[in-house]
Amino acid sequence: MTDMYAHVSVRILEKEYQVSCPASERTELLDSAEMLNEKMREIRDSGKVVGLDRIAVMAALNMANELLRSKANDAALETNIGPRLKLLSDRVEGALGGSQQLDLG
Repeated sequence: MTDMYAHVSVRILEKEYQVSCPASERTELLDSAEMLNEKMREIRDSGKVVGLDRIAVMAALNMANELLRSKANDAALETNIGPRLKLLSDRVEGALGGSQQLDLG
């Protein structure tokens, strides 16, 4: 069963971490670690936050905020696009309604 898990080494702010994950999620884990490392570097380099734990919390809060905004945008798009798609679908079905019986013989 351990063959299904990957042991991945990630480096965040010059510190090495060993993480296990399903082998199929290895790439996503590496991408996530790189994104976290970039966010933490930005915060550290701004000079406004000192201490690894505080930098990590600020990065997590920023990323959580971005995720919530993205979800809200997705919900707004779905709310706006849903009725439009239904209208377009109805119009296409109406236009095709008279020509659906084609003689294929």
